[in-house]
Amino acid sequence: MHSVWFGEFLGTLVLLLLGNGVCAAVTLKKSYAQNSGWMVIATGWGLAVLCGVLIAQAFGSSGAHLNPAVTMAMAVNTGNYSQLGLYWSAQLAGAMCGSVLMVLQYGPHWSLTEDPAAKLGIFCTAPAVKNTPFNLLSEIIGTMVLVVVAGAIGSQGVSATGPAPALAPWLVGSLVWSIGLSLGATTGYAINPARDFGPRLVHFLLPIPGKGGSNWAYAPIPILGPLIGGALGGLLLHFGKI
Repeated sequence: MHSVWFGEFLGTLVLLLLGNGVCAAVTLKKSYAQNSGWMVIATGWGLAVLCGVLIAQAFGSSGAHLNPAVTMAMAVNTGNYSQLGLYWSAQLAGAMCGSVLMVLQYGPHWSLTEDPAAKLGIFCTAPAVKNTPFNLLSEIIGTMVLVVVAGAIGSQGVSATGPAPALAPWLVGSLVWSIGLSLGATTGYAINPARDFGPRLVHFLLPIPGKGGSNWAYAPIPILGPLIGGALGGLLLHFGKI
């Protein structure tokens, strides 16, 4: 069970279980954390990334991408696209399985919460102000920051030997926390196609009480935006020789 595929699968599963879990905790009625706000959501997602990275590395994925946009960035940076299918399949499967577990965790709370849009927001992102060009730009910028800063964390320019291996996941989690607090309030900062598409698909497929539609009209934005941002970030890493 120790392999790159399984590490990416299990790490992304934990990422989505905890990340969507904090959204459920803040949103669903009768949750002790109901209405605790954006700071809790952003912090929960940052810690979810930390946990996902640690699990991915422990189970065989040393790079711990957990994100098709990061995998795209690494492919653009290195010129090697042969592993995209391996990583992307694991990330999507993990995102879906983590979302299913989150639904089970909060089982009785779904029927107590009336608002279909609020329930959908637990699974996937939506714009605070609908404006397609700016929504796309928000995802591109956020993902570029993710890729470039994550690249800098492991670079020789940061220190002679790079950060201590056990410290890097904490720094990446802090990076995602910062993106959430500073840039995430416009679109909900998917910055990860698997993080948005996998749970959206689970929302569509599962018989969640009173769930409403899955807003497929918006779904291309949190897929294309992060992939574009990841590719641009990969180019910057490549030509900056980070």
